[in-house]
Amino acid sequence: MTGLFLAPSAGAPMRLRTEVRTAPGGRGLEGDRYARAAGHWSGNRSEPLTLVSAEALDEVAARLGRPIDPGSVRRNVVTRGVMLQDLVGRVFRIGEVTLEGTRPCDPCRYLEELSGVPGLLDGLAGRGGLRAAIRSEGTIRIGDRVEVVEVVPSSSR
Repeated sequence: MTGLFLAPSAGAPMRLRTEVRTAPGGRGLEGDRYARAAGHWSGNRSEPLTLVSAEALDEVAARLGRPIDPGSVRRNVVTRGVMLQDLVGRVFRIGEVTLEGTRPCDPCRYLEELSGVPGLLDGLAGRGGLRAAIRSEGTIRIGDRVEVVEVVPSSSR
């Protein structure tokens, strides 16, 4: 994992962290807008942690001809060398924390507006990342590995 970001409220700039703890009850990451129920999509999402791949950001940057700040895409975790789409329906671990990949995290117009990067929505279409439910409390740190633990039966999703 190469990036770890939080924002204290909806629309607030994402802040790079070296480590974060999960909030009790799987509500999100301590200090993040979704753990505080202060996010733009609060109340509409049961998957409070989001991931995006650095490779997708690199491809979008090359396509747009400009660098993309990883925090501007408003995902909590930036990975490298992980096929995020393969984590849908799987239980995985980052550091001490067990997560469940639930569905893709498609980009939206709100994301593009906040980022100030025209073309980001189209560039991330189909590769905007992953939504994950938090299944255990613990700490996630920059450099932690992403490791698959198990496949979730489709009847329990």
